[in-house]
Amino acid sequence: MADFSMDLNEDQLQIQKWVHDFAENVVRPAGREWDEKEQTPWPIIQQASEIGLYSFDFVTQCFFDPTGLMMPIASEELSWGDAGIALSIFGSTLGVAGIAANGTTEQLTEWGPQCFGTPEKIQLAAFAVSEPDAGSDVSSLRTRAVYDESKDEWVLNGTKTWITNGGIADIHVVVASVDPGLGSRGQASFIVPPNTPGISQGQKFQKMGIRASHTAEVVLEDCRVPGHCLLGGKDKLDEKLARAREGKRSSSQAAMKTFEGSRPTVGAQALGIARAAYEYSLDYAKERKAFGRAIIENQAIAFKLADMKTRIDASRLLVWRASWMGSQGKEFTAGEGSMSKLFAGETAVHVTEEAIQIMGGYGYIREHPVEQWHRDSKIYTIFEGTSEIQRLIIARAISGVHIR
Repeated sequence: MADFSMDLNEDQLQIQKWVHDFAENVVRPAGREWDEKEQTPWPIIQQASEIGLYSFDFVTQCFFDPTGLMMPIASEELSWGDAGIALSIFGSTLGVAGIAANGTTEQLTEWGPQCFGTPEKIQLAAFAVSEPDAGSDVSSLRTRAVYDESKDEWVLNGTKTWITNGGIADIHVVVASVDPGLGSRGQASFIVPPNTPGISQGQKFQKMGIRASHTAEVVLEDCRVPGHCLLGGKDKLDEKLARAREGKRSSSQAAMKTFEGSRPTVGAQALGIARAAYEYSLDYAKERKAFGRAIIENQAIAFKLADMKTRIDASRLLVWRASWMGSQGKEFTAGEGSMSKLFAGETAVHVTEEAIQIMGGYGYIREHPVEQWHRDSKIYTIFEGTSEIQRLIIARAISGVHIR
């Protein structure tokens, strides 16, 4: 078991600098361009692939870091550069997380590398859970998966929404209901391989922030996937369904198991945005003169920055704790993963708003990046579980009461 330490080891420090340099020299200079284009930044993903940042090998290295800190460190640094581009680079990782959480080692070995492709042939992955009438309520998914025993195929039908890389991904990991009567206990995850007939992109969303990240509907119409594309295999699914029908408690749910592991990393992304805004507004406050002195000499400004820094550091501690607990296989008995995502997401919104306030009118115009960072930050109180859902999870965990 790796001891928890605030001192990063040599490998982590090297990764931190490597990703920060890429964020500083490549990502941040391109952030405004791709935010305005609202398109997937393929040239940036290409560069990330060429240096090994966008790769299954790098994600595997992060997943096997015994402290659990390497992925949140990389996510914070890349999002410090630009959150939309960071999601375009790391968005495929959520698909990998879905495979790792619900699939077999053999399935991860087969499909994990295909989520990224190679520098010569870039590929993307998507994790498709949310639906038009089932966002936070994952127990109400209507997308169905029906087994065709004669062909050993699963037939998927339904519509997914708010999907990162949705429709443009080569590998889609889709959560569907195989027994609607069992709610979330009757769900399973499936790989939809590249060029599978019956899967298509629906509406592409025009968003307030993270606009360099592609978000769209995924439409499944009699989409047939081979039996081996059921993550975990049919024997495991049949056993899980049998237990659920007998009223026995299930140890995990297809969607929630993935989100539990990814929430600290999402919190790290929010942390990167907050840190960028804090650093920018701190530099501005030192240089901006009003009434004959730098504005940071005024308590009204200095205290804002003190609070911003305190919340950022507290967020990082929560993210690192949850990441370390996850790597050690420790159960989140108090909703620690949700705590990290909740606090970091709300910190990003607060800090970016305060950064705009410190800069006044300059913070509100596009000449400076803080207005974009504020737009980017808001999604972190919404996706992968709203702040309200995170509080619900924490409240249930600490009370043992099924709070509604």
